[in-house]
Amino acid sequence: MATETTSAAEASAPGMPQLDVTTFGNQIFWLLLALVAIYFVLSRVALPRIAAILAERQGTITNDIAAAEDLKAKAEQAEAAYDKALADARAEAQRISAETKATIQADLDVAIAKADAEIAAKAAESEKAIAEIRAGAMEAVAEVAKDTAKEIVAVMGGKADAKSITSAVTARMKG
Repeated sequence: MATETTSAAEASAPGMPQLDVTTFGNQIFWLLLALVAIYFVLSRVALPRIAAILAERQGTITNDIAAAEDLKAKAEQAEAAYDKALADARAEAQRISAETKATIQADLDVAIAKADAEIAAKAAESEKAIAEIRAGAMEAVAEVAKDTAKEIVAVMGGKADAKSITSAVTARMKG
């Protein structure tokens, strides 16, 4: 029985105070008062600070974007200047290369002309020496032919004078 009396006492007890219908007016008043206080604190203190921080962030982002666009424009200008300088350097290198090739070709032409002249001079000297050797050889052949013809005529038992032997050898050598 003791347990039945405690349960009955608990059942007749008021229960949770929030659900007590008799205190709803007070609860609604304090709820509204708390909400108004929170609203004023948020609207006067917290929300202006948050709005200022968001505005500052937006300003920083806008400034950073503007700075990035300026830097991008400067980078594009620097790239254009670099490309122009590179093109100028290549053109200058080609000009220098062409000048150097022309100078080398001129020096080479002079050296070739000098070598050609030396070769022509040596060839002329060689031709002259060959002509002298031929002339000397022809004279030597004519002399040997005269001596041989004289000996052959003498061996055969005849007599020939030097004039007739010379004219016979000269006629035979001419063809």
